[in-house]
Amino acid sequence: MGNNYDIILIGLVAVFLILRLRSVLGKRTGNERPPARDPFTPPPAAPRNGDAPAGASAHPDNVVALPPPAARPSSATTGPGGIRATVMPTATAGVAAIRATDPTFDPMSFCTGARAAFTTIVEAFAKGDVGSLRTLLDGPTFTSFEAAIRGRAERNEKAETTLIGFEASDIAGAELQGARAAVTVRFVSEQINVLRDADGQIADGNPNEVQKVIDLWTFSRDTQSSDPNWLLTKTESEG
Repeated sequence: MGNNYDIILIGLVAVFLILRLRSVLGKRTGNERPPARDPFTPPPAAPRNGDAPAGASAHPDNVVALPPPAARPSSATTGPGGIRATVMPTATAGVAAIRATDPTFDPMSFCTGARAAFTTIVEAFAKGDVGSLRTLLDGPTFTSFEAAIRGRAERNEKAETTLIGFEASDIAGAELQGARAAVTVRFVSEQINVLRDADGQIADGNPNEVQKVIDLWTFSRDTQSSDPNWLLTKTESEG
């Protein structure tokens, strides 16, 4: 008889436990760990910029929308490598006057041609090539360059110039006097300059040093002339 009571008691305890488990199973207490993602299921696609994740509010209370970054002012560029070529405020009125007289004058095209002339003149001067200089310089400027080349030759000196490239070729000044236009370009370039004496020793400069050189060159032409070429009339260094 005692064994029967024991079996009945165990059965009641089992029923009680089953009922308790059924009342708890399926309920979330807030302490459950999220289930691990199936490694063979690809993760959901990341939301695109501006899209809120699924199920999230487009404007959650704890997120402050930041303003878009301010646009940087763009500067006119021309030529390979994005060489800056702008009309500086000091030249705006003069450029307008030249364009009024010669509608074909284009500042950016002019800067491209000026850089080509600068390269040719700098290299020709270093080599003592007066023939190339004669076609690009006006009379007084050519005389000055020729004298410098002749003096260098008399001292048996040799100039070596390597033009690495341009940072800028901005129009810094412009004016129109009668029919003659004059445009000043501010060249910012990188160069290696060396001067060797009669023995080939370095008298000035450093063959391993790249220098930033700033030059102000003025070009001029008669706007009523059929010759479209501009001649170098003045050179000076800035700073």
